[in-house]
Amino acid sequence: MVVGDFAEEVDTLIIGSGPGGYVAAIRAAQLGQKVTIVEKGDIGGVCLNVGCIPSKALIQAGHKFHEAKSGGDDMGITAEKVNVDFSKVQEWKAGIVNKLTGGVQGLLKANNVNIVQGEAYFSDENSVKVSTDEYNSQTYKFKNCIVATGSRPVELPNFKYSSRVINSTGALQLDDIPEKLVVIGGGYIGVELAGAYANLGAEVTVLEGEKRILGGFEKQMAQLVQRRLKKKGVKFETQAFAQSVEESDNGVNIKAEVKGKEKSFDADYVLVSVGRKPNTDELGLEQIGVEIGDNGLIKTDKQCRTGNKSIYAIGDIIEGPQLAHKASYEGKIAAEAISGESSEIDYLGIPMVVFAEPELASVGYTESEAKEAGYDVVGAKFPFQANGRALSLNDSEGFMKLVTRKEDGLVIGAQIAGPNASDMIAEAGLAIEAGMTAEDLAMTIHAHPTLGEITMETAEVALGTPVHIAK
Repeated sequence: MVVGDFAEEVDTLIIGSGPGGYVAAIRAAQLGQKVTIVEKGDIGGVCLNVGCIPSKALIQAGHKFHEAKSGGDDMGITAEKVNVDFSKVQEWKAGIVNKLTGGVQGLLKANNVNIVQGEAYFSDENSVKVSTDEYNSQTYKFKNCIVATGSRPVELPNFKYSSRVINSTGALQLDDIPEKLVVIGGGYIGVELAGAYANLGAEVTVLEGEKRILGGFEKQMAQLVQRRLKKKGVKFETQAFAQSVEESDNGVNIKAEVKGKEKSFDADYVLVSVGRKPNTDELGLEQIGVEIGDNGLIKTDKQCRTGNKSIYAIGDIIEGPQLAHKASYEGKIAAEAISGESSEIDYLGIPMVVFAEPELASVGYTESEAKEAGYDVVGAKFPFQANGRALSLNDSEGFMKLVTRKEDGLVIGAQIAGPNASDMIAEAGLAIEAGMTAEDLAMTIHAHPTLGEITMETAEVALGTPVHIAK
């Protein structure tokens, strides 16, 4: 029997509770809106449940195991027997996820956000029908709606997902560490998981279609990662195109064309990591004036507003890099725009990070991008090898590069390859957002000995007054 559906009215309806959706919900509630958030899966979306958080936990576990096994040889620290109980690793990882997703639910409730579990479909320009199960649904009439439905892994036609052909979600949920793993795709997700499983003892091969891995980063940065992973036994095949896979009870055999020649690879699993597809289908968006491109991305203005003025879209389903922190930023912009504020998106200060070895981070312009944009710039570089803290960490491979405008020293970009690059990039991002110069960074007193000093030292190189490397 179908329960009667009487429309419930809300100020702002949000579809999706990932880092874009839940942040938008909290910000909208702070601004006085009556908010309902709809989630068909787990609160926290891909990032908290099967993406950013569990992958970084697995990466950290890999680091710990590898360091315990061999990381202290140079210091005279060795261990005769080091084991990994992967079931406990997975249990620990799940505990982190549960703590964070529970925290998000608590924050939503504390801000009086109504949480609805179900699948949403637009019934008209100001209404959404949410199916809670096979028989029941509830209609919500909204003044404004923020669509934050995220993305899902792309599936290759000849590599249908199964127990042996896995995507990033499957790679994070394996019961055992594979002896052999083939990764199709040398982007940030593929490289991160390749490194994690290599550290845990797997024999990993990466197949990348382009001439090099990590195409979104400068060549020298990608080379550092590839060199480090090769030392850990990871094999790289570039200009490699996976053609087919044969599965058995014990593993897979992958056929690929590598630089024009056919090669075969055996493994326990093959991880397909060739990008993500926006979740914009099956929502009924086209029928309510929301324009969707051929790539599945929703077209929006600088306030994340779609062609339907009461509907906004954020995160992986609009143009730009598919990053959790980008989605959160856009969520705040959309919530504020709905509340009548003049907030607009400005992507220059959004960092990109890869939790590889070494970590990579970039914000603003690269030197080549700045020149292409017409800027006359200085590209100043400082090596981690000249930093005392990096040496004491026994992790001194890498560099920081600062891109400044030659005429006035304005900071317009930065790239970091090295330990803790993911944390260090924030200072450069702040410098860009605040309109700071190389002199501002150089004159800021940084604690010693820290990796943060590298930012100050790189700024001094930009000014032509380096202290700890020869001019």
